[in-house]
Amino acid sequence: MRIVSGIQPTGNLHLGNYLGAIRNWVRMQNEGQGECFFFLADLHAISLYQEPAGLRRGIREMAAALIAAGIDPSRSTLFRQRDVPAHSELAWLLNGTARVGWLNRMTQFKDKSGKNREGASVALYTYPVLQAADVLLYQATHVPVGEDQKQHLELARDIATKFNTDYAVELFTLPEPIIPPAAARIMSLRDGTAKMSKSDPSDMSRINLTDTPDLISQKVRKAKTDPEPLPEDPAGLEGRPEAKNLVGIYATLANESVPAVLARFAGQGFGAFKPALADLMVESLGPIGERIAQLNADPAELDRLLAIGATRANEVAGPTLTKAYDAMGL
Repeated sequence: MRIVSGIQPTGNLHLGNYLGAIRNWVRMQNEGQGECFFFLADLHAISLYQEPAGLRRGIREMAAALIAAGIDPSRSTLFRQRDVPAHSELAWLLNGTARVGWLNRMTQFKDKSGKNREGASVALYTYPVLQAADVLLYQATHVPVGEDQKQHLELARDIATKFNTDYAVELFTLPEPIIPPAAARIMSLRDGTAKMSKSDPSDMSRINLTDTPDLISQKVRKAKTDPEPLPEDPAGLEGRPEAKNLVGIYATLANESVPAVLARFAGQGFGAFKPALADLMVESLGPIGERIAQLNADPAELDRLLAIGATRANEVAGPTLTKAYDAMGL
């Protein structure tokens, strides 16, 4: 079993990223579910314009955050996508197999390009082909996917099947999805109907993994709520998006069920619940923030760890790329 997944290095991780993806990566690594390859998707990032110095800084900061959150470079292969040229090379080869009709059906391109489709970059349009190369290159057997990435994994399987068929080879493994354990969908602290996002102009809308304990407590204290006490039953949270979000965050951080959390706090107002949530966040995220600061203070060590991962990734990717060239007569 081989697991491959990537994350764009555009800005610091926040609580939603951590609970939605990174904690599951750490769980898969620690439970020994398979050989894990995790990469910083810097080539994907440039499908939109990135200020060069900011991108360079973001790559190191994201590496620091992943390691601080529990990704162990001695147990998982952690690397920069650009340090493995085979990603770009295989993506170009697969462009000959992928079909325009397939890419036209990709809903994420439509969402990201919006009304300015003609002004979108070609990289944004062919993004799913590079994603296919990312996983097929390593003969990935499993890929962690959320709802927004299921379609892209299906495309990777279609490309792999067509390539294998067209060239009469059994080269590419068809990856299966790993649906992560159900977790609360982490919403904005200012609007319980919007996802927590690093693009939100208000920093008070999110908990960054780099936030200090005092700032975490301040953000929780000022988080939007309603005047009603917490109910005894989860059904009582319907129509109360901010209350539902905060209870969901507590349950996910504490590895408890929502009913269990409500059983403890039922009848209490947010004046009692928010301090408990803040304490739990500080306990869970404080050590991560401290470790991020330590790692960011030593960029040479981060580069060293990423270089080790790149060496391993190149070793595994090389044979697949060579066989793809051979199959195509190149």
